[in-house]
Amino acid sequence: MKLGLLLLATLPIAAYAQDSITVNTSNQYPNTFSSGSANIQKFDNKARRFNDWSISVGGGAAFMTNSDLTSFYDKKVNWGYNTYVSIDKQISHTFGISIVYQRGETNQKGMQEGARGLLAGVGVAKTKYNQIAVLGDVNLSNLLRRVDNKSPYRWALHAYGGLGFQNFNTSLHDNDEFRWSTTPRRVPLFIDQKLDISSLYYQFGTGLKFKVSKLVDIEARAMYIISGDDEFDGGGWAGPADYDATSGNSKYNMINDKRSDNMLTVNLGVSFKLGKQQSHLTWHDPLQEVYYRTHLLENKTSDLVVCTQGDNDNDGVCDDWDRQLNTPSGARVDGSGVALDMDLDGVIDLYDKCVTVAGPADNNGCPK
Repeated sequence: MKLGLLLLATLPIAAYAQDSITVNTSNQYPNTFSSGSANIQKFDNKARRFNDWSISVGGGAAFMTNSDLTSFYDKKVNWGYNTYVSIDKQISHTFGISIVYQRGETNQKGMQEGARGLLAGVGVAKTKYNQIAVLGDVNLSNLLRRVDNKSPYRWALHAYGGLGFQNFNTSLHDNDEFRWSTTPRRVPLFIDQKLDISSLYYQFGTGLKFKVSKLVDIEARAMYIISGDDEFDGGGWAGPADYDATSGNSKYNMINDKRSDNMLTVNLGVSFKLGKQQSHLTWHDPLQEVYYRTHLLENKTSDLVVCTQGDNDNDGVCDDWDRQLNTPSGARVDGSGVALDMDLDGVIDLYDKCVTVAGPADNNGCPK
């Protein structure tokens, strides 16, 4: 019973516990994070301050690194290429997301161990790939930037991470099992990986971006791609026999004991920022803006000058607000500079012989 009465008493309080500027009409767009405020506006394209979309293109070198057959073999570099195009959306000043399409080719070499390696020689492989991925972008410069650094900046360090799917085609040539021969009949090894759920891969990396103008950025970017597939370097099918030392087929997949062939790409790219605003969200740090404006307010000189016209009658009240500029010397005055007349008989107290009793001026303020 007591609990019911308590709830009944508190219900009206909760229902009307709103601030004094609660939104009462639907066209005021209430703030969902508070009880409502009339001092808000609709967020639309007219209210935007920054651009947040861009298109990026780039290209560079690609290398098969942590794999059985590698692009760095016998102190030589077997160069490959990589190109990409992406649509980028900046979510906040520290985080963005991109949809990226990449394609390229790597060249790698490797040699099996023991007698098999002496017979086959150095295996030469090639991988052609197509990739599509979702990539997250963290603006490290905005996260780590000192708030007392008030200068505009044109360099930014970014960190990337994401996942996607790929298809690839590989070829492997050597002097033994994987060569063109009619007697015995032999052909190089070709692997065709389709784009499906089994072709999932991961990638992460970093980039250094430079703001050329309000419309264009350039970036140097390095990405490490984890394929999760031991066939990506072209070393052979990842079947049980490929890891069995007693089986009769080639053992390229046993050169490296890791079951994932990974790749490194190094690219130089250009981003074209879309929109009509003056700046892009990726180059804006709201904390820097807040501290900068606070700094301006703290250092703004606004000296208050009083008594610009002086106090010509020396009554202690500046002429700026003195209602009686010719107060006799020695007379007591009120806050507006008017001489005091306690009995209100028209004779100021300086000349009134009877300060508390009204009297005519011809009798010095005393009654007759």
